[in-house]
Amino acid sequence: MKTHTLLKTLALSTLLAVTGISAQTTTGSAEKGKQAFVKNGCWQCHGFVGQGGLAGAKLAPDPKPIEYIQAFVRHTNGPMPPYSEKILSNQDLVDIHAYLKSIPKGPDYKSIPLLN
Repeated sequence: MKTHTLLKTLALSTLLAVTGISAQTTTGSAEKGKQAFVKNGCWQCHGFVGQGGLAGAKLAPDPKPIEYIQAFVRHTNGPMPPYSEKILSNQDLVDIHAYLKSIPKGPDYKSIPLLN
């Protein structure tokens, strides 16, 4: 593991321990997650399928672990405002994570004749 990645992981673990944030043990609902993604405006920066854009990072497919997303959403100090649990519950985040995980990868560009 690279030092930079190790430091990020350690910092995230510490943040989670200090704040008491942990992933829900229930399985998220992709359908409810899509609704929460739209309702809370996530799509405005990250695109309707989490593809990212000028204002928001790519979230799908293969989203970061739920613990990372929870810590980031609650404590970001970048261009994205932090979302408190009053605005976006932990269950909403678990559902959004399930939605992002449900988004299939696009086809490999090599399988598209026009691109070859």
